[in-house]
Amino acid sequence: MIATPIGNLEDLSPRAAEALRDAELVACEDTRRTATLLRHAGSRAQMIALHRHNETRRSADLMRRIADGSSLVLVSDAGMPAISDPGARLIAAAHEAGVAVSVVPGPSAVGTAVAASGLAVDAFMFVGFLARTDEGRAETWKRADLAGAALVAFESPARLSTSLASLAAHDPDRRVAVCRELTKVHEEIAVDTATALAARFSGPSRGELTIVVDAPPQATGADDGELAAGLGLMLDAGLSARSAAAVATALGAASRNRAYRLATEIAAASEG
Repeated sequence: MIATPIGNLEDLSPRAAEALRDAELVACEDTRRTATLLRHAGSRAQMIALHRHNETRRSADLMRRIADGSSLVLVSDAGMPAISDPGARLIAAAHEAGVAVSVVPGPSAVGTAVAASGLAVDAFMFVGFLARTDEGRAETWKRADLAGAALVAFESPARLSTSLASLAAHDPDRRVAVCRELTKVHEEIAVDTATALAARFSGPSRGELTIVVDAPPQATGADDGELAAGLGLMLDAGLSARSAAAVATALGAASRNRAYRLATEIAAASEG
């Protein structure tokens, strides 16, 4: 498996170029794009189309050709194969057949975007392409928030404005990086709040896009005095200890256990 340039052909490593020159067969998504890559590397390998519509059938054929002694290189149109691209089924078939698999690492839109964002990313959730529906996008933001991690995703130029508007509705002040045409002539890296970027990219966009969404802010919670005062008001208004604790938890004031324990103590003292 060879990671290929995500834009600039000069990012092809010497080791990757040598592997392409040594290969007899190159499995690829688009033979037209890969032909340009092979010319750049000086390779005359035979190209075989491998995409999501034929990967299962083609994998069996490629395993037979490897068994007959052919050497095979797998590439995608850009970046690392099998990451939001075809290739995973072929690699799984190779493992099952006892065929040695090696990786030539290299360019990655995910890693490049995270590094370029300037966001403090200790952990992130990569989701591939964002969902196409409003409900799917909203669920993605919630899942990332529950994980407490940043989110990295690919997006279509036709849907970027809609996705940014969805994120702005979820959290207007969330920091986001929109990385467009990474390593290419028209590279653009825009970092701002979700609201600001939704306004900036409100119209049609162009090029290949990777977005990085900052992790959700950690709730600082309330101190015991503030929490007790808030819970007391809710209990006085007629809420049960359990309901008052649920409201405090939803507002990020305290954990459910802490809020419920304090609410029951206040309720018991009031009854006493």
